[in-house]
Formats: sequence, structure tokens, C-alpha cells
Amino acid sequence: MKKKNKQKGFSLIELLIVVVIVGLIAAIAVPYLRKALHASQNSNIYASLKSAASTQVNFFSHNNRFARLSELNNEMGGALGNASGDDLVKGQFIITMSPDSNPTNAQLRESYTIVATRQVVGSDLPYLATIDQSGTVTDNLFSQY
Repeated sequence: MKKKNKQKGFSLIELLIVVVIVGLIAAIAVPYLRKALHASQNSNIYASLKSAASTQVNFFSHNNRFARLSELNNEMGGALGNASGDDLVKGQFIITMSPDSNPTNAQLRESYTIVATRQVVGSDLPYLATIDQSGTVTDNLFSQY
């Protein structure tokens, strides 16, 4: 008597259905993951700017003026970013002093404004976060991701 040889495993159609389901789940999850990543980057730069503001207050008390970005970054142990000319780069953010990227000592006795900019993929508007001598961080969270 001959035994029937039954093969076990998945058919091609079953495998294709699984691949389609995984693809649909990935298509739904990726935009949410990207949004969460951008939110964490925004929170990170917000915290960095708040730290920069408190460091600026300390610098002012010792030097009777606010610090330039390079000085500020040195005071913070490089935590604000990596130097790129007069600007700093932290992740996807470019951090600059505004309106003058290299202000004079006289300008720094009065005020400072630090601007962090990140280009948002799929949007004409970049994400901007700014801080000035008041210590208030402002941003444009209305931009869409």
C-alpha cells in the first residue's frame, strides 16, 4: 500500500495576503512614527534653548553681555550643537543668532535672539523655535508634518 505524501506549508496566496496586511499596517504606522520623531526633536530643541537661556543669564552676570553662539556652546560643553561657521547644527536643526549672526559686544549688552530652524519635509514652512533675553521660547507648532 502506497502512502500519500502530503506537503505542509503555506500557499502562495496565503503568503501574499500576509504581505499585504503587513504593508497596510506599515503604511498606517509610518506617518505616526514620523510625527512622533518630529515631536521629540522639537521637544529636544526646546529644552536646549531653555538651557541656553539660563546659561546666557550666567554669562551675562560674569561678562556684562550675552554670549555669542560659539561662546554659549563652549559654556554648555558643546551641548547646543556642532559649529558650522557662525552657526550651530544640532540634528536637523540649524541654530543661528538673529538678526546678526556675529553680533558686537554692544549689541550683546542689550539683547540676543537665538533661532533654531528645521526644514519640514512636505511643507513650505520650516519649523522655527526662538528664544531671547526674556527666556521665553516661541515656536510655530502650527506647521504640518
